[in-house]
Amino acid sequence: MRGLLAGAMLIALAHTLGGCSLMAPSYSPSMENVQKLKSAGDFSASVGKFESAPDKGNANPISLRGSSMSSPYEGSYAAYLAEAIRQELSLAGKLKPGTEIEISGVLQKNDIHAAGIVTASGGVEARFAVKRAGKIVFDKVKFAGGEWESSFVGGIAIPRAQQEYPRLVQRLLAELYSDRDFFAALKTN
Repeated sequence: MRGLLAGAMLIALAHTLGGCSLMAPSYSPSMENVQKLKSAGDFSASVGKFESAPDKGNANPISLRGSSMSSPYEGSYAAYLAEAIRQELSLAGKLKPGTEIEISGVLQKNDIHAAGIVTASGGVEARFAVKRAGKIVFDKVKFAGGEWESSFVGGIAIPRAQQEYPRLVQRLLAELYSDRDFFAALKTN
């Protein structure tokens, strides 16, 4: 009897969570990323326009088992990525709006696959560009993905997937900040 009651409660919880609209967590800067920016030498940059490429794998909102997860930044995951870079540059003391060096980008892939019973996964891919005085001096695509423990129960799997999104973006920016060409493009000659 106790098992039946617990099972019925889990099914009711899953139905309650199904179909609802969720908000992705606000971006939380990675201190490792901030440290990479700080130790990269003398530069300052502004954050320019970030756009989303129209692609089936570039979800907005992101579907999480029948629920939809939207970005807290203008309802746009491209704006989420721009805000992430802005926050980390600011914490590193490298953000300077209006400077001739500008970081921009195009979000190309953005999705979470939360349907797995044992594991879930996600990935974020973007083309990043650095412009100096309007001229492109850096243009590369970066990708970051990850897997995490999931559950058959939507009430467990959905919040886990939701909490993983900022970590995916942190990993994507770590890939960008690990590129020597990126920092070479940011530094004035």
